[in-house]
Amino acid sequence: MNKTELIQQINENLAEEFEVDIETISPDAPLMSTLDLDSLDLVDMVVLVEQNFKFTPKATDFKGIVTFQDFYDFIGNKMNGQ
Repeated sequence: MNKTELIQQINENLAEEFEVDIETISPDAPLMSTLDLDSLDLVDMVVLVEQNFKFTPKATDFKGIVTFQDFYDFIGNKMNGQ
């Protein structure tokens, strides 16, 4: 899967799971406020990653994720074994 396909899949999964318009998702947008997430929603985010990208992130992995680009980079790096 190339980077564009990965981003598209992430955006589609997030829009569906958190019931937001996919048009509101952009690389520089703030992840938490755009998706209207609270700390309990991070459990849903972990499950979404597990189901779609086949690895289990830890809660601490989300500390440095502020924007969607941060999230794309995190998923991409994990999938590439980094």
